[in-house]
Amino acid sequence: MVLRVLLLIIFLGACKSSPPREGPFERGAVLGVNTNEQLEEASGLAASRRYPGFLWTHNDSGHPAELFLIDSLARTVATIRLAGIRNRDWEDIALGPGPDSTTWIYIGDIGDNNSRHEVKIIYGLPEPDPDSPGEIYVSDTLIVHLEGKPRDTEALMVDPLSRNLYLVSKREREGRLYEVKNPFSTDTLEASEVLRLPVTGVVAGDISPDGLEILLKTYTHIYYWKRLPSESVATALAKPPFELSYDQEPQGEAVAWAADGSGFFTLGENAKGERSKLISYRRKKSGAN
Repeated sequence: MVLRVLLLIIFLGACKSSPPREGPFERGAVLGVNTNEQLEEASGLAASRRYPGFLWTHNDSGHPAELFLIDSLARTVATIRLAGIRNRDWEDIALGPGPDSTTWIYIGDIGDNNSRHEVKIIYGLPEPDPDSPGEIYVSDTLIVHLEGKPRDTEALMVDPLSRNLYLVSKREREGRLYEVKNPFSTDTLEASEVLRLPVTGVVAGDISPDGLEILLKTYTHIYYWKRLPSESVATALAKPPFELSYDQEPQGEAVAWAADGSGFFTLGENAKGERSKLISYRRKKSGAN
């Protein structure tokens, strides 16, 4: 009898301490459908700072080296061709502070399904003008070596507070968080393993524009962390994550915070006969459950 009472107390306590899956965000709402036949395998997403209400995305491996600017209805409004580089395996894109006072786009050529590439490549450039004619060149190319052996990584994040870059491995039982410290030299950069995560299969990630919230996405889940201004990214991610409500996509490989921090977006590849959708998860109003 005593044992049953103790078990009941533990169960009720666990239920009481478990927050609702939706957390601080509303359930997903479809904003629009991607109808651009040139954007078949959207694998990264980042909210523009230069053009409010628009987002940057790109295709997965095997496609041309192109960036797409889409509006809030998932319509492509511009295609930017990048000269002199190729899409070996572009897996994620992030916006963050550049070496000057402007916001830069960082393109992560970081995928490696067979774990055979000795280095990752991250391309950096200021947000381009959508009306720029012809091809444009990237401003910087970062060559990154992961500590240890080669691994598949599909999440790239830029911390606006420290200006460090972060990559997350995909295929281990415990995802590995790698840190590339700023400032970046022109030589090969070492990405140090700084944390083993309690999640696996990470395909995307993003840090909020104020640096205080972090998202990591798998094919089936979205995980959320709050961060104190005094915490490093690794210290924040070492805490247990909050599992958010997520409307699973057929091949959802992209997540991005809204530029104003009002919520976040997801975008997937065209898969299983479905066109990918841009989905918004709005932040709940203050006081909402």
